[in-house]
Amino acid sequence: MNKTIRIGTRGSKLALWQAEHIASLIHPSGYRTEIVPIETRGDKILDVSIAKIGSKGVFTEEIEAKLLDGSIDIAVHSAKDLSSELPDALELIAFTEREAVNDVLVSNRPIDITNGTALRIGTSATRRVAFLKHFYPNVQAVSIRGNLQTRFAKLQAGECDALLLAYAGVHRMGFDNFIVEKIPTSYFVPAVGQGCIAVECHKKLAFEKKEILDRWVNHPETAVCVRAERAFLKTLHGGCSIPAFGYAHFEGDLISLKAGLISLDGQRVIKVKRSSVTEEAKELGELVANEVLNIGGEQILKEIRQQLLND
Repeated sequence: MNKTIRIGTRGSKLALWQAEHIASLIHPSGYRTEIVPIETRGDKILDVSIAKIGSKGVFTEEIEAKLLDGSIDIAVHSAKDLSSELPDALELIAFTEREAVNDVLVSNRPIDITNGTALRIGTSATRRVAFLKHFYPNVQAVSIRGNLQTRFAKLQAGECDALLLAYAGVHRMGFDNFIVEKIPTSYFVPAVGQGCIAVECHKKLAFEKKEILDRWVNHPETAVCVRAERAFLKTLHGGCSIPAFGYAHFEGDLISLKAGLISLDGQRVIKVKRSSVTEEAKELGELVANEVLNIGGEQILKEIRQQLLND
């Protein structure tokens, strides 16, 4: 039995940190690891929005191709970057314990997002842009793409006054001292999977390696929550360019899922919160998605797709 697990990952500092983290979780099992950096379409094209590139598999397609041809054993992703639909031959086998899921405002100077009428906030995510328009119409969203270091360089160069990012990435890269505000999830609901690292593999990966990943890498409570969120996104037929949001967490013995959809202009927000027992996490995600669609989400999705097509 080959006791090396080959880990495919994007080549950014954050992606490599995540791959190293997975490797560190595997090492106590006695298995060796080999990290294989892979450049994706989303890493190559930085001058246009994710939506215009084509949202499906922007950060995963090339890595998944290596899984399919056997060049790597597992792929490590930020769970929020994963498409809701995986290739038939692949599966998600592990989810790491989640960081705080919040979005954070980072800057090199004090920022008051509620009062700054001319503030330029850098982000490339349609969800964040729409939420800014809804909750902070006084600020201007500026399209800033690239890895975390590139975005910080653009901030330092004055291309924006602050960046809106996921806490997990900022924290993992040691940029906590730049955080000027941690935005509550009570109204700024995160993207599906935010704060979690997901491990993908071929369904035919050796059983022994699957066992290692399940025992040493997977965090069962996080896995249940993220699978509920992903069931919501899959039922919604959402992708990276759709401003959907979803956050599941435990409230006592139940899983609570708050999820929904916001129009691109930020004017309409549909949000649903429901709870269920752990065993029905997938059904919970599907239930919430169907409720969102039935109370206006279907119309918002139609408008969003039409608008993205015309842009």
